[in-house]
Amino acid sequence: MDYFLIVPFTLLAALFVFGGLAASFLLAPHRPGKVKNSPYECGEKTIGTSWVQFNVGYYLFALMFLVFDVEAAFLYPWALVFREFGAVALIEAGIFILVLIAGFIYAWKKGALEWV
Repeated sequence: MDYFLIVPFTLLAALFVFGGLAASFLLAPHRPGKVKNSPYECGEKTIGTSWVQFNVGYYLFALMFLVFDVEAAFLYPWALVFREFGAVALIEAGIFILVLIAGFIYAWKKGALEWV
């Protein structure tokens, strides 16, 4: 019963999102132009091409950062309720951290963390 209101609020949130997008699409004037399709570079004209290709290693490091940042976000609420659940919470958090460490070691052994 505690979770009964989640469904209506989720539907209401989706209605606001998709309703706003639909209203914008239907009501906004469509005036395509050359200036609107050009990339914005602080008012300056681009030097060379505006397409820059990044090394894939940067994306991997960003993904690793994201994983460990989300880990911290998951461990914070756990730390708040640790005293209520005692050893069970400690074991669950330990398993969670061990899985993340195993993934990190796997990426390290595969050479995914080496700069090219």
